[in-house]
Amino acid sequence: MNRSRRRFLAGLGVLGAWAAAGCAPLARGARVVVIGGGYGGATAAKYVRLLAPDIRVYLVDPSEVYLSCPGSNDVLAGLAELSSLERSRDGLSRRWGVELVRDAVAAVDGAKRQVRLQSGASLAYDRLVVSPGIDFRWNAIPGYDEAASQNIPHAWKAGPQTLLLRDQLRAMPEDGLVVLTAPANPYRCPPGPYERASLVAHYLQRHKPRAKLLILDAKSAFSKQALFQEAWRRHYPGRLEWLPYTRTGQIERIDAASRTVHCEFETFRADVLNVIPPQQAGAVARQAGLADAGGWCPVHPDSFASTLLPDIHVIGDACSASPMPKSAFAAGSQAKACAVAVVASLQGRPAPSPTLINTCYSFVTPDEAVSVAGVYKPKDGQLTTASGGETPLDADWREEARYAHGWREAAKDDSFR
Repeated sequence: MNRSRRRFLAGLGVLGAWAAAGCAPLARGARVVVIGGGYGGATAAKYVRLLAPDIRVYLVDPSEVYLSCPGSNDVLAGLAELSSLERSRDGLSRRWGVELVRDAVAAVDGAKRQVRLQSGASLAYDRLVVSPGIDFRWNAIPGYDEAASQNIPHAWKAGPQTLLLRDQLRAMPEDGLVVLTAPANPYRCPPGPYERASLVAHYLQRHKPRAKLLILDAKSAFSKQALFQEAWRRHYPGRLEWLPYTRTGQIERIDAASRTVHCEFETFRADVLNVIPPQQAGAVARQAGLADAGGWCPVHPDSFASTLLPDIHVIGDACSASPMPKSAFAAGSQAKACAVAVVASLQGRPAPSPTLINTCYSFVTPDEAVSVAGVYKPKDGQLTTASGGETPLDADWREEARYAHGWREAAKDDSFR
């Protein structure tokens, strides 16, 4: 193992233990296919090659570049351009020998261990890693479907929807009302709606000083609630209001034409309406039979192997790994544990039990951030929280923002370079 590989492995918990144990012989010609090139899939592809360069790794994704969801709220608030979210996968090929396949998946044949592509080609695999992210539950809210999202953006996948919502905010009246709906758990990035509300409120404060923002929440509590509400009290008094469903009733329907939200007890008409709909695992995972009745993919927490189909692992937002949240940080941590388990299975030996970590950073202003962190370990077939905590109310939130920026750069390097 060369020095650069040792540096990557050092300090990575289970990966460090793996490196110290040495490498067992590997069956020649082993093939791993990874579906999905976001933070989870890209990291898994890279680390399988890092641990076992004799394995051929194919990363399947139809897009030329990945658009990062972390950082997308900056674009909405006019703090960054969409191009800042671009993540090229070329480094995975150039530096690590990952074979990039720019194609969409037509089907997964678990019995034949084969991924069929829309181009008509097929990829055989010994192990498959599926990291497709999320899809929306269209029509879970009456009146809100994919067609309605062309006028009422969700902006929960970075790209054209991000620009649509940004442009609507820019064009709204000076005294307009922004309404943001937050879904019930589970969904991608639990603190994300509240970071978005904070940064949009900052934009309104600078450019639409008489405008207001309401959060209509399908929950009665949310991630980092005390921290967010303290930030709103400090920075956006009278501008941003959170309304749990216990006050308004659940959303009954949405009128996309008039941007009106009808709740059980009240009705809200917005100048800009941002609906974040309920979610489920990406279509590839569901079509492959990896998802349960709840729409998410159950996995063994020590390896992220599917509990429903053999030789397939599911990581990132699509898998059920509670209490670990659905976040980019979590996806990267799961990807490394999965990579160790995949290589171990191909070498015919057990993988060490992983320790998984997650830190969710959220900006409350462009210069201040808060975070929540957790350490997770498998126990009796479930993930358990070993320790955790969040930013103290009296901490230096500007320092936390510097950590948040540092994590974004480190995650980009770790996953895509």
